[in-house]
Amino acid sequence: MERMQGEGEVDHLERPSPLTDKERVILQDSWAKVYQNCDDVGVAILIRLFVNFPSSKQYFSNFKNIERPEELEKSAQLRNHARRVMNSINTLVENLENTDKVASVLKMLGKGHALRHKVEPIYFKILGGVILEVLGEEFPEVVTAEVAEAWTKLLATLYFGITTTYDEVGWSKLSTATG
Repeated sequence: MERMQGEGEVDHLERPSPLTDKERVILQDSWAKVYQNCDDVGVAILIRLFVNFPSSKQYFSNFKNIERPEELEKSAQLRNHARRVMNSINTLVENLENTDKVASVLKMLGKGHALRHKVEPIYFKILGGVILEVLGEEFPEVVTAEVAEAWTKLLATLYFGITTTYDEVGWSKLSTATG
């Protein structure tokens, strides 16, 4: 397994500045276009993640041994997980003006991935980069520089929220105890 810088540790980041009203509108408008193709986009995101960062597959017993992207694409389990990822993003984007709801969703995602699935937090940062890359390639007419900037800020906010939860559940102690 390739070792990633900072593995086992949670980045201690500064909280990103809150989204502006304009950024929320930009995110919701661009997401509405993306979400129309949520199944295909979700699968493209996960396949890109697994191809470019093969160590990320270790957390998925159902398809961690599938090597070829074509086979991954056919996996019902991968498609189901892709839909869950896209639905979670959709919930977050739909509720951008409700900071309590966003915080609640991020806390739930963080706790589940830290305690139940034992996913290293760095993978959320990696996933954010993959999401931005795939959206830019699949929707070049939608993801302008201004839209990409808003998504970058949102993904940083999501990563901050999830890693904060990792801190709250004692991730650094958990990962050294189980590693």
